[in-house]
Amino acid sequence: MEAPRTVLRTVVIGAGQAGLSAAYWLQRRGLRPWEDFVVLDGNDGPGGAWRHRWDSLTFDAAHGLHPLSGLPLEAPDPAEPSSAVVSRYFGEYERTFGLPLERPVRVTSVTREADDDGPLLVHAADGRVWHARSVISATGTWDRAHWPRYPGQETFLGRQLHTHDFVSAEEFRGQRVLIVGAGTSALQFLLQLDAAGATTFWSTRRAPDFRKAPFDADWGIAVERGVNERTRAGLPPLSVVAATGLPLTEQYRDGIERGVLVSLGPLERLTPDGAVLADGTELRLDAILWATGFRASLGHLSPLGLRERGGGILMADDGVSVVREPRLFLVGYGASASTVGATRAGRAAALASLRRLEAVRRPENLEASRSA
Repeated sequence: MEAPRTVLRTVVIGAGQAGLSAAYWLQRRGLRPWEDFVVLDGNDGPGGAWRHRWDSLTFDAAHGLHPLSGLPLEAPDPAEPSSAVVSRYFGEYERTFGLPLERPVRVTSVTREADDDGPLLVHAADGRVWHARSVISATGTWDRAHWPRYPGQETFLGRQLHTHDFVSAEEFRGQRVLIVGAGTSALQFLLQLDAAGATTFWSTRRAPDFRKAPFDADWGIAVERGVNERTRAGLPPLSVVAATGLPLTEQYRDGIERGVLVSLGPLERLTPDGAVLADGTELRLDAILWATGFRASLGHLSPLGLRERGGGILMADDGVSVVREPRLFLVGYGASASTVGATRAGRAAALASLRRLEAVRRPENLEASRSA
């Protein structure tokens, strides 16, 4: 006789900022670690995507990390690599609250059973399967680097790498490097490479969007509102910089004045020894650094058929509930892909999941849960 299967109330996929926030609130609201919920993480240790960032991305140069609920983030040495700071903090967080981390687990897919109101099945690369009444997917974007396509790209004989693969500016000393992209990572690369002795060139599709407005709480809320308008319409989220612009800091002002942070305009094509810009300028290059951002890492959700005609996933008004699949809650997508929104989104997903679980226990409230 087959042993009865264990059906968890919730499985959280991902142990970055949003995933840990969700796990904290699930436990705080009564779910028992290991018995009611687990957190599956693809990394070998704590830190989420931060553990993979380059060492020269120090804590003072990072976008900033908003503390998780219940545990303050002590002010670290601003010159310490952000990868070390965040990995240490997340590890302490996991231990302090006894969160049920299972790692490394690479989730490959989430599927449905025949029963629409039965559990979701979370499949791992090693063959294990978790059954869950609800799933919070907090996989972020780091695993899905965006490489744009340009004519001649395969003919370029120099080195091509993405933000995802960057290690050190020192590798490019004495080289001629084109940085492609209009976000803050591109700005940081330009300044670091210049300081390391590289000759840099900057290409953006549009003029860089430097903004003098304060990047405060009100600004963050306004940005989230704009991003959520797209996800509530089933459209793909815009890039972070498209929603936020670039902060015109003193460091960036100095870079502009020195001519380092001045875009040469759009890229048209690549050649074996360089690139040609839209205005006809030809550049001889040793390397191209694609600082072109990331897309939401959602391949494991493909079996659920969540995409709308517009290419995005239709989200409910709370920003975390997936309209096509009421048992699924999504963080690290849309507004919650930023460090500003991740902690808040993790909490929202946990509470929405708990409401769903409670509604399923009371069938008369199920329809209300689906529309919540």
